Amino acid sequence: MAAENSFDIVNKVDRQEVENALNMAAKEVRNRFDFKGTDASIKLSGEAIEIEANGEERAKAVLDVFQTMLIRRKVDLKSLDAGEPRLSGKLWKITATLEHGISSENAKKIAKLIRDEGPKGVRTQIQGDELRVFSKKRDDLQAIQSLVKGTDYDFAVQFTNYR
Repeated sequence: MAAENSFDIVNKVDRQEVENALNMAAKEVRNRFDFKGTDASIKLSGEAIEIEANGEERAKAVLDVFQTMLIRRKVDLKSLDAGEPRLSGKLWKITATLEHGISSENAKKIAKLIRDEGPKGVRTQIQGDELRVFSKKRDDLQAIQSLVKGTDYDFAVQFTNYR
């Protein structure tokens, strides 16, 4: 009997890459001419990313710089959940968080897609905040990866633990 092959579908963000992107964005905000005198800043506050500026458009521009740096560091923007700009005293603030893990409802969406459109003989199992996919054939697993990559979800997915 052939051994079963498997891989995990996860949503994990490399924290070091996010910190590098944050540092690069903070440096660019400090040095760019169009941010001079706008009290613009970006910093990590616990698990949240705090963006401040003296105007709503400036705060959005800082967020745009940060998103550009995330793209350069190959971090999926679907993992970033940025709130709306809000006025706090004299400054406009934006709070952004990074999403980790796949919620059970999103895992069920992916499992349903695999059941409906994937090859026969492929099984799925929800394990906490990830989804494990099993099959006897490696080709089926590769077809599942192509299927999931080709589907546009509102959350990021990565494939790990391929064996």
